[in-house]
Amino acid sequence: MYELDENIGRSDSPDAPPIISVQKLGVRFRRNKGSRRSFKDLFSGRSRRNRPGEFWALRDVSFEVRPGEAIGVVGRNGQGKSTLLKLVAGVLLPDEGTVTVHGGVAPLIEITGGFVGDLTVRDNVNLAAGLHGLSRQEIAARFADIIDFAGAEDVIDTPFKHLSSGMKVRVAFSVISQLDEPVLLVDEVLAVGDRAFRAKCYRRIEDLLAQGKTLFLVSHKEGDLRRFCSRGLYLDKGRLALDAPIDEVLDRYNADHPVGG
Repeated sequence: MYELDENIGRSDSPDAPPIISVQKLGVRFRRNKGSRRSFKDLFSGRSRRNRPGEFWALRDVSFEVRPGEAIGVVGRNGQGKSTLLKLVAGVLLPDEGTVTVHGGVAPLIEITGGFVGDLTVRDNVNLAAGLHGLSRQEIAARFADIIDFAGAEDVIDTPFKHLSSGMKVRVAFSVISQLDEPVLLVDEVLAVGDRAFRAKCYRRIEDLLAQGKTLFLVSHKEGDLRRFCSRGLYLDKGRLALDAPIDEVLDRYNADHPVGG
């Protein structure tokens, strides 16, 4: 079950209720097609039984996140990190357990996926910002900042499909990072773009953390994890192997998977 409550107020108090609560979370996929079960399967009496070719991407995962925390999610490829972010974002629904998010999310996950290639940058910014809940007045007030941050002044009326991959990410990051949502979900997006743009992204995330935003970061870059995160979640074989301070989590991960080992 996924529950999103956008009416909960923000609070940095240690006694504040968790902004994210994940309890006994489980999700499974079909190995042969790389897709979820069919709609019919979801409502059949056998929906919770394993079928041939199915596997659990996540199983029995539980944790809570307090407002203002910065969480780093680590693990090898295929261990469920990106799947976990998509579950928190509400893009996927769990097969077992619950995900509760108090407040909206700003998802930096496959961030160019919702942009329309034939529309211009201008139209895509308006469309994407509107789909994420900004009013026309809010979009108009932030439009110049979005374009300036992306460095997209010269391509504002260019069809999105004609942009370089780097510029597409710039525009998408600029839109998402302007949202007012209390939870920021980031999946490896900081690994793309040139050095100058990555520096701008780092400063923007630091500013958002200073405003009390909650950060959920998936990355293979230890420098980014140590820079932004105070706590880590280590996923191994779809289960939560360790929930601890980020340095402890990274030390454990590196011990389990030494370079060249």
